[in-house]
Amino acid sequence: MAAFTTVLAFDLGASTGRAIRAVYDGERLQWKEIHRFDNIPAVENGHLRWNMEALLGEIRIAIQKAGKTDSLAFDTWGVDFGLLDADGKLLEDPVHYRDERTKDWPQRVAQKIELHSLYVRTGNQILAINTLFQLLALQEEQPDLLRRAKHLLFIPDLLAAMLGADLTWERSIASTSQMWNPVAGTWDLELLRQMGMDPGLFGAMTDSGSIIGALPDSTKIIAVAGHDTQCAVAAMPVEEGESAAFLSCGTWSLIGCELETPILTKESCDSGLSNEYGANGRINYLKNIIGLWLIQESRREYARQGEEYSFGELAKLADEAEAFHCFIDPDAPEFVAPGNIPERIQKFCRRTGQPVPETVGETVRCIYESLAMKYRYALEQLERMTGKNFTTLHILGGGANAGLLCQMTADACRLMVKAGPVEATALGNILIQLKALHAIHDIDKGRRLIAVTEKITEYAPQNRKKDAWENAYHRFVTMMQMEKER
Repeated sequence: MAAFTTVLAFDLGASTGRAIRAVYDGERLQWKEIHRFDNIPAVENGHLRWNMEALLGEIRIAIQKAGKTDSLAFDTWGVDFGLLDADGKLLEDPVHYRDERTKDWPQRVAQKIELHSLYVRTGNQILAINTLFQLLALQEEQPDLLRRAKHLLFIPDLLAAMLGADLTWERSIASTSQMWNPVAGTWDLELLRQMGMDPGLFGAMTDSGSIIGALPDSTKIIAVAGHDTQCAVAAMPVEEGESAAFLSCGTWSLIGCELETPILTKESCDSGLSNEYGANGRINYLKNIIGLWLIQESRREYARQGEEYSFGELAKLADEAEAFHCFIDPDAPEFVAPGNIPERIQKFCRRTGQPVPETVGETVRCIYESLAMKYRYALEQLERMTGKNFTTLHILGGGANAGLLCQMTADACRLMVKAGPVEATALGNILIQLKALHAIHDIDKGRRLIAVTEKITEYAPQNRKKDAWENAYHRFVTMMQMEKER
């Protein structure tokens, strides 16, 4: 092994992409963001789309800035994909999962196949954004496009191919598609045929950490866990013997735990829990919750109204506002699309017979407290399904910087919260590359490395607030039950 191993991680988030250059000397890991660029979808030909040409241009700039590296790799969110023709040409820019073309498709599919049966076969929470539903919408709207398509590639695999890598279907991101069988560990070909899909669009799956090509200068292209959540979990600094759950906290909140085998029961399906494939070969059993999107979109709405706030200023206003004034279900359908989230929160509270938040601080506090309680709600589901009793919740990603939310989460869940690393996704990407290059032995070694090199902040539950949080949580659960019965 060389004295130094240098890798380049591309992490594509909801509005920005970043290139992180990391150097590992065998003992310590040093990293630096070297390039940041927009990753904002735009409406083109009637749908919200990725801009692949612009992204590829920014990626090439980052590669040039990085200088010589041993390898590079990509991660982003799950479900989205591009279609290639027989010559390997991208047929059109991929449609973004926030496009509304799929919103009715789970109900339509339920007329063909019982949704619990679909869950048993794929292990995924039934979400309209999942790849299967995107493909069905495309099949109805643009059947000619699908007929011209030779291959379907998820975004990280597509970007790698555009740089000259082999065509690959990395397993972790494939496991978000509603087309992957978690027991067999491969595509559910029978399901694809049942839905009228061409199984030939999909190739053999590739394990995370596989070398899949090289740039002209011999820089290796590696298929890491293409799904950003699985990269983040790979960087979770869990201690030996710790009964830990994770919360990958960014635009989305994904809360879960690691298992050896999937859970595919009806109760698991009804609880909205998902089985996804992790970078270390384990099942990440998790729930998708709308996350800091609510804060981000509220901040954008305030800016549109001429009120500019930093995230720190919003947190300060929330901290000063009345506690437990009102709650929302962060996953209510009205909070999914971009727009005036503060106004929608007011309408939700009015409809559910609660006090209506009027100020910025009241609104932001409502979001934070509702998220903290939704996390507890999800953790209780996870414990019930797995039989585990969690002692620690690791908050990974940008949410680890939100101290108020971290403390509220510790108080609501009655758990020790360990927040960090903030750059968990990029660091997980880096660790998987280092493992592929034999610079570290395994993911657990990488996690120990993260524990000693990255800042981890602990938040203990505050006993003086225990009763207040318990009473508030019972109100929240009552509200959730009423919403479920609507």
